[in-house]
Amino acid sequence: MPKPPEIVDVDFVAPRHLAGGGDPAWVTVPLHRACGWSYGHDPLMPRVILSSPDQKALFRLEPDPDGQWWTLHHAQQPDRPAWYASFGARTPVELTAGFIDALTDPAATASAEADLYEPLQRLAWSPPATGGDGLVSPDGTAYVERVGSAQEPGAWFVTATLGPGRQPVWQARFGEHTPPHLITAFTTALADPNPVLRTGSMRSLPMRNPDAVTRTRREVPAVQVASALEERVHALAARRASRPASRSPLRRPPDNNRRSR
Repeated sequence: MPKPPEIVDVDFVAPRHLAGGGDPAWVTVPLHRACGWSYGHDPLMPRVILSSPDQKALFRLEPDPDGQWWTLHHAQQPDRPAWYASFGARTPVELTAGFIDALTDPAATASAEADLYEPLQRLAWSPPATGGDGLVSPDGTAYVERVGSAQEPGAWFVTATLGPGRQPVWQARFGEHTPPHLITAFTTALADPNPVLRTGSMRSLPMRNPDAVTRTRREVPAVQVASALEERVHALAARRASRPASRSPLRRPPDNNRRSR
C-alpha cells in the first residue's frame, strides 16, 4: 500500500508586508544558481556576500540589530552615479526578490517614466491624512515616501508598522540614484494582494497580531513546499537563458523629469 504523502501546516499571511522576513534562500539561492552571482564563504561570519557577474554590484546579508540586514551597492556607471538599496530584517523576502529579480532581468530596460506610485494607487493607497509626500496603505500599516535630508537627499523609504503611530517592523531604503524601474518592481510586489506562505521557523512576530494580520492555516503536501524554491530557480534560469546577456544601460533620468511628490 503506498505511503501517504507527508503533510505540513502552512500559514498564508496577508497583508504580505507583515508576514515576517521568510527564508533568505528565496533571494540568495536563485541569485547564485540562476543569475550567476558569485559568493564568498567565511564559516566564522554570519553573513552572505554575493557579487554580480560584471562585478559592479555587491549584495550583502549581514545581521545587524541596529540597521538594515540586506544591502545592495551598485558601482558608478558612465550615465549614473553609484546607488544603493537596503532592506530591514523583517522585510518579506518576496518583496526583496521583486527588486532583485528586476535588477537581474536581462530583458529589463530602465525607464525615466517608471512610476513607483502607480502599483499602489491601483490598490487604493492614498496620500496620508496628515499631509506629506507619499502614499499610505488602506489599513495604515505601510507608507511609501520620498525624503529629503542632508544624509539622504532624494531617497525613497518604505516603512511597515503594525498600525499608525507604532514602531516600524521593517524599512526599505532606496538611494536617490536607484533606477526607478527597480523601485517600481518593489512597490509592485508590495501592493500584491495575494498572501505569502510561511512555515515553521519562518513564522515571526508581526503575523501574531490578529488586529493587523490575517493568517489562514492549511495542510499541504511537504513536497509542494520543498519544491517551491527549485521551481523559482528553474524559472529564473530559463529567463536568463532565453535572453541575450547584454542589457540596456541604466540611464539616469534628467533632473527636470524626476518625479517628487
